[in-house]
Amino acid sequence: MSISIELTSYDKDTDDIRKIRQAVFVEEQGIEPRLEWDDLDASASFIIARHQTSGAIGTARFFIDGKVGRMAVLQKWRGQGVGQAILSEIIQQARKSGIQRLHLSAQQSAIGFYEKNGFECHGPAYLEAGILHQAMFFVP
Repeated sequence: MSISIELTSYDKDTDDIRKIRQAVFVEEQGIEPRLEWDDLDASASFIIARHQTSGAIGTARFFIDGKVGRMAVLQKWRGQGVGQAILSEIIQQARKSGIQRLHLSAQQSAIGFYEKNGFECHGPAYLEAGILHQAMFFVP
């Protein structure tokens, strides 16, 4: 499987980032578009996963304060290491940037994925966008 993982920005890859998040969060999970699209994309760094022939298949954003979010992999590509590769690149970028701690809000169904990648749960579960979430952190 020929997958490339790239550091990018919202400005550079707006169409691909929006396509993935629209498919995963808005269409598949039913999250209201007004909750998905915010002003934070402009100040975030992004990782994008591309397949050699299928194009953009996954993305996530992260910030200098260590916040990771909007991690999404197209349904067809889940369970094939794409999310793992994106998260590994975020961890590598955090180490390069001197970020002391990564933190995220994981959907309940993704907790196991993040735990396998070294993240730990913190505090009680809570509702966000109508979906049960869990605060998690990782020290790179």
